[in-house]
Amino acid sequence: MEVKPVTLQGKYVRLEPMTEVHVPALAEIGMGQPFWDFMLYGNINTEEDMRGWVRNILTCAEVGTDLPFVVIHLESGRVAGATRYLNIMLKDRGLEVGGTWYGLDFQRTAVNTECKYLLLQHAFETMGCIRVQLKTDLRNERSQKAIERIGAMKEGVLRNHMILPDGRFRHSVFYSILDTEWPDVKRKLEEMLDRKP
Repeated sequence: MEVKPVTLQGKYVRLEPMTEVHVPALAEIGMGQPFWDFMLYGNINTEEDMRGWVRNILTCAEVGTDLPFVVIHLESGRVAGATRYLNIMLKDRGLEVGGTWYGLDFQRTAVNTECKYLLLQHAFETMGCIRVQLKTDLRNERSQKAIERIGAMKEGVLRNHMILPDGRFRHSVFYSILDTEWPDVKRKLEEMLDRKP
């Protein structure tokens, strides 16, 4: 399994390797958003907060545990959000798709569906993964429904899994897709994308 920066392009979005150049555009759509409450990084309220977040993610990429992307909405040319591969396990041919967030203008659009499609397709068909996991905060029911809608299998809840920056204990819901399940998930995602405006 080879992990290297790559650009993935679909009909609605382009996923390109994250760099510090993206910080102002990410800050513009991400500062002060309520979704940070479900994530592990604390609140992002300033461009400097966003710069710190990007630098942290890029440090993880340097050590090989993460491969971060910025999502570009093709029709508008705007940065729509961010996503990444994380918890990369080369020996076990597995990784996680996560750390995903989008600006308000891009939520509940084809953006997330196509991002998941491109990331999963690359993971299974190019990188040779045998397992891709996804996880979300137990409180984030919207995220759980989105993950279940694409056909990922719910594996369970890890209670008191993480301590968030504000000191709260986070329970995490884990899902997975196996290589043998990918053809059905792929078909479902393609059907969803065909229905998008």
